[in-house]
Amino acid sequence: MKEYLSPVSKSVIAHREVLPVGTLGKQIDLHMEAGILPVVLEAKFAIFGIRENRNDVNYMGAEVNFENFRKALYSLYPGNWSGKIIDLGDIDKGDSIEDTLFAVKQVTEELLLKNVIPIILGGSQDMAYSQYRAYDNLGKMVNFVNVDSRFDLGDADQPINNKSYVGKIIVDEPFNLFNYSALGYQSYYNPPQEIMLMEKLYFDAYRLGDVVADITAVEPILRDADIVTLDATALKGAFLSISGDESPNGFDGREICAVSRYAGISNKVKSFGIYELNGGTESKSGSMLIAQVIWYFIEGVSFRVKDDDFNDENCFTTYKVPIDDEILTFKKSSKTGRWWIELPFISKVNNKLKRHTLLPCTHGEYLGAIQQEIPERWYKARRKNEV
Repeated sequence: MKEYLSPVSKSVIAHREVLPVGTLGKQIDLHMEAGILPVVLEAKFAIFGIRENRNDVNYMGAEVNFENFRKALYSLYPGNWSGKIIDLGDIDKGDSIEDTLFAVKQVTEELLLKNVIPIILGGSQDMAYSQYRAYDNLGKMVNFVNVDSRFDLGDADQPINNKSYVGKIIVDEPFNLFNYSALGYQSYYNPPQEIMLMEKLYFDAYRLGDVVADITAVEPILRDADIVTLDATALKGAFLSISGDESPNGFDGREICAVSRYAGISNKVKSFGIYELNGGTESKSGSMLIAQVIWYFIEGVSFRVKDDDFNDENCFTTYKVPIDDEILTFKKSSKTGRWWIELPFISKVNNKLKRHTLLPCTHGEYLGAIQQEIPERWYKARRKNEV
């Protein structure tokens, strides 16, 4: 792994030295010297950057720099956390983009196999393809949640770029994708054919207005995720001044930190990536917002609560709701109060899917079922199984 990573910059190291005692910068172990990495096995979280943006459709030669984001993060004080954080430095541009993609996959996979959660600072979001491919050898189907104003499906027959990498995830072998969810999409940024394709594939798409109207509704979606990525351009342009696309609409700082915390609380999320940080930002508030997004993700992980064993009838309450010819089975955890709905139609399939026989849901979806409304995500899961 060390052959793919370069140390954090001297500017960041110097900044760390003058920080007050007790800040994150004083507690994070850094990759300061080439070839000498912090001890990975002792870590709960590993931060690294990907200085690659050549597949950005708007690429004009700008270099990717994460110094300001790191300085902002290091200046924060930790919460009541127990997990060790390390900063592995950056993956630099390879001789080719394929070299960079390979390096990202190798580093991410090695961290996952060591049960370390990668927190990725990325240039163009096509690098999320390698974040996904790092799960190839873990033997499970994965759920991918992308917080983005665009679906990024694109044309899978064309070369990969930062607006088309999801199409490659869908069609490239090995086929490990169980579900793709887009949080916060804005209709005017997405071609009608991509919106239709999302529906045809029974993927989940949530418009920005619906998400911000009730931010808590994203919790069960993130609870079921293995990979979570954030496109920085999904934030309001006023909140994050970066080169590239800027929109007057998007998530504000409070909303995106709430989403990040929900991602951290999820027991399944094993990697978290923030992309489209191309060219960095000179805005101190923008750098600080990204730092706080990372802070809330780490805090969420630190407050994870393992739900009780669903094989033990004493650990949950079961509710059966008849709808037409169906009987929907809901389960509520006695420990956390979180809700699930059974997916009996995939209970006998191969081992890669068995953990998906319980779909996270909300109390509101249970109440809707009582009113004879079939939960949309349950319906899509069933239709995907029938295709």
